[in-house]
Amino acid sequence: MPKKILVFSLAYYPSFVSGAEAAIKEITDRINPEEIEFHLLTLLFDKSAPRYEQIGNVHVYRIGLGGAYLSKMLFIPLAALKARSLYKAGQVDAMWAMMTYMLMPTTLARWLGVKVPYLLTLQDGDTYEKVFERWFIEPLLVLIDSGFKNATTVQVISEYLGTWPEKRGYKGEVIIVRNGANPKNFSNPYSVEELTNIAEELGKKEDDIYLFIAARLVHQKAIDSIIKSLKYLPENVHFLIAGKGGEEELLRELTKELQLESRVKFLGALERDDVPKYRNPIVSDVFVHPSRSEGLGNSVLSAMAAWVPVVTTQVGGFKDYIFDEKRNPDRPTTAWAVDPDEPEQIAAAIKDILANPDKVRQVTDNARQMVEDEYNWDPIADKMQREVFTKLF
Repeated sequence: MPKKILVFSLAYYPSFVSGAEAAIKEITDRINPEEIEFHLLTLLFDKSAPRYEQIGNVHVYRIGLGGAYLSKMLFIPLAALKARSLYKAGQVDAMWAMMTYMLMPTTLARWLGVKVPYLLTLQDGDTYEKVFERWFIEPLLVLIDSGFKNATTVQVISEYLGTWPEKRGYKGEVIIVRNGANPKNFSNPYSVEELTNIAEELGKKEDDIYLFIAARLVHQKAIDSIIKSLKYLPENVHFLIAGKGGEEELLRELTKELQLESRVKFLGALERDDVPKYRNPIVSDVFVHPSRSEGLGNSVLSAMAAWVPVVTTQVGGFKDYIFDEKRNPDRPTTAWAVDPDEPEQIAAAIKDILANPDKVRQVTDNARQMVEDEYNWDPIADKMQREVFTKLF
C-alpha cells in the first residue's frame, strides 16, 4: 500500500497557479503513485469547479463557498475538519503544508486529533515582515508558530527562506530543495512557425524589441518599475505583461499617464503551458522581473532555461542564482542585476543587452547551463523523495 500524504495548498490547478502550485504538480507527477499517494485540500475559488477530481498523482478536494475573503478564512477550519475526516478514513499518513499560512489548517488539524508527522515547505514570495508582522496576522500567529515548532521537517527553496524557521521557533534541520524551471522552456516543443505567428499576432515588427514578464500583478513584482523604464528606452521597445492581479488597474492608469498605451500590452492571465510560447527568444527579447521581494522566482529560471536574457533584482531568493558582471565578479554572469525601484537601471541594463549580442550569448549560455545543473525537476523530485518525504514515514 502506498503511503498517503495530505497536502494543504490554498490554490491549485487549474486556476491561480503560481510557483508553489507548479512545484507540487511537478514533484508529485514524478513520484511513483505505488509508493506515495497525494491528497490535496484547496479552496473552491470557482463554484463551477468539481469538489473532487484527480490531477496526476494528486487527489484534489476543493473546500469552501467560492473565492471570497470569508471563504478564505473559513478554509482554515473547514480544511482541518476535512483532514480529520480523511485521517479517520485511513487516507492520511503524513501532512504537507505548502507555504507559511498553510500551517494554520495543519496545526488545527493536529489539535483535532490528526497526529501524524508533517512537512512545511517555504515558497513565500513576500518579505518576512509582510508574512508575519501585519496586524491582522498577529491573532493567528499562535497557529503559525505552533506549526513551525512542531514540524517534523522543513524544506525551503532558497537560502533566504532558510533563515525563517529558526526565527519562528523551529529547532530541526532545514533542507534546501530548490524549484525547477518550466520543462517546456527546457525542451521548447514549439515550431518556429508557431512562435513566429504569435509574434506577428502581437504586432511585432522586424526592429521591435519586446520585454516580457509573467507574474501576478501585485506590488511585490514591481511591474510599475518596468513600465517607467520605457521612458528611458527607444520607441521600438515594447512591454508584454502576462498575468492578473490587484494592481492591474493601477498599472493601466500608469501606462496611460505616461502615454505608453501603444508600447505596453496587457495579455491577461495565460495558461501555464502557454507561457513558454511567449517566454522565448522569438517572441520576447528580454525577460524583466525587478521584484521587491521574492522567494525564488520560478519564471526567471524558466526564462534562463529558454536562453532569454534576464534583468532582475537580487532580493530574497534571487541571490542564489542572479550573478551580475559587476556585482558578482567571482561568479559566471547569469543575468543583469538592478536595484529595486530603479527604472533607469532597468533601462541601462536593457540598452547593454541590445548593444552587446556576444555578451548576451555568453550570459544566456551560463544561465542555461546553471539551470540544467541545479534547477531541473527530475533530480528535484528525486531529492524530495529521498531527503524530505522519507523523514515523514
